[in-house]
Amino acid sequence: MTRLRGGAVAAAVVMAVSVAGCKSDRIGGSSGPEEKARGGAALAAADSLTVKGRAPKTGYSRERFGSAWADTDSNSCDTRDDILKRDLEQVKFTDGDCKVSYGLLKPDPYSGKDITYRRGRSQVDIDHLVALSDAWQKGAKYWEPGKRIALANDPLNLLAVDASTNRGKGDGDTATWLPPEKGYRCVYVAAQVAVKKKYGLWVTAAEQAAMKKVLATCPDQKLPTGGNPTNAPERFRAR
Repeated sequence: MTRLRGGAVAAAVVMAVSVAGCKSDRIGGSSGPEEKARGGAALAAADSLTVKGRAPKTGYSRERFGSAWADTDSNSCDTRDDILKRDLEQVKFTDGDCKVSYGLLKPDPYSGKDITYRRGRSQVDIDHLVALSDAWQKGAKYWEPGKRIALANDPLNLLAVDASTNRGKGDGDTATWLPPEKGYRCVYVAAQVAVKKKYGLWVTAAEQAAMKKVLATCPDQKLPTGGNPTNAPERFRAR
């Protein structure tokens, strides 16, 4: 499974990308089907996304996307631990092979720093690449709850990252926030494009222009695929 950071969303294949400083792919997830990527497809996919204005944030809450880190793939581990297992190195567990107690984020894809994860400390976040409130304003408010739950727990849309850097992102889209680690921007934007295309989310004109500007510097950038189905099992509920 390819992962989204500069080295690793099960085991990652590290592939050097030599185009315009873009680093290796790290997108997908241990709980989804084997990921495949199509060379050079990211820029074309960005150009194909529906362009509309941002809808109001009225009615948004995290609960609209179900309870946090639901085990939608039924592997008996919650989604957060699935992503920690996938993206960290030298992983240790509290009990069994689910609850991650320790690991190394080496390097963090957003900042380029090496970060030690210890459970209970807030140094590593699991980022929704396409923020849930951004998704809400670009189509998700009109979905059935099962689709929103799927998006919130899809490994294709999740990445372990430095907490402080991630919190600076907030719910920004490509037009308002990019990783400080410039060599990772092509992979990051390609991942956002992939998620929006998979779920049928639209983009604003400014967002699409920003996506295309980044991807024009790496025209051979692959478009990641894979992850979980776009509808969660019926046993999961959201408001």
